[in-house]
Amino acid sequence: MDSSTSQIIVAILGIGGTLASALLTQRRADRARARELEHARQLQQDEREYATHQAQLEARRTCYATLSAGTRDLANVMTKVLHALEKGEVTEDLRSDLDRARRDHRLRHSEAQMVLPDPVMAAASTANRHLGDLYGLLMRLDKGAAEQGGSLGTAWESMNELWDPLWKMRHLMRVDLGITAPEQGP
Repeated sequence: MDSSTSQIIVAILGIGGTLASALLTQRRADRARARELEHARQLQQDEREYATHQAQLEARRTCYATLSAGTRDLANVMTKVLHALEKGEVTEDLRSDLDRARRDHRLRHSEAQMVLPDPVMAAASTANRHLGDLYGLLMRLDKGAAEQGGSLGTAWESMNELWDPLWKMRHLMRVDLGITAPEQGP
C-alpha cells in the first residue's frame, strides 16, 4: 500500500470516527432527554394521583363530619323528645325540631351513600335503620298509637342500643381516614 492510499484511509477513518463520535454523543443526549421527560411525566402523574387522592380523602372527611353531626343531632333531638314524652310535654317546636333533624339526617345519609366505602356505608346504614325505627316508635308514642310492646321503656332501650352502631360508624370513619388504627376498638 502506498503512502497516499494509507493517508486517504487514515483520513476516512478519522472523519468516520469524528462523525461516529458525534452521532454516539447525540444518541446518548437524546436518551438522557427521553429519560428526563419520562421522569417528569411520571412525577406529574404521581402529583395528579396524589392530588386526586387528597381531594377524595377531603371529600370523605367532609362527608363523615356532616353525617356524624347530623346523626348526633337527630339522636340528641330524639333524647329530648323522649324526656318530653315522659313528662307529657311534647311541644310543636320539639316536633318540628325532630322533623328537621330527621330530614337533615336523611339528606346527609343520602349524600354519604355516594361517597362512603362499603364498610363505613354498612355501619352508617345500620345506624340509620336504628334511627328510623326509633323515630317511628317516638311518632307512635307521641300520637298515642304505640303498638304492643311499644312503650317509653322500649324507646329508652332502643335509644341505648343506638349508641353502639353510632360508635362503630364513627370508628370505621376514623379508620378510613387513617386517624385510628383498624385494631383499636371503639
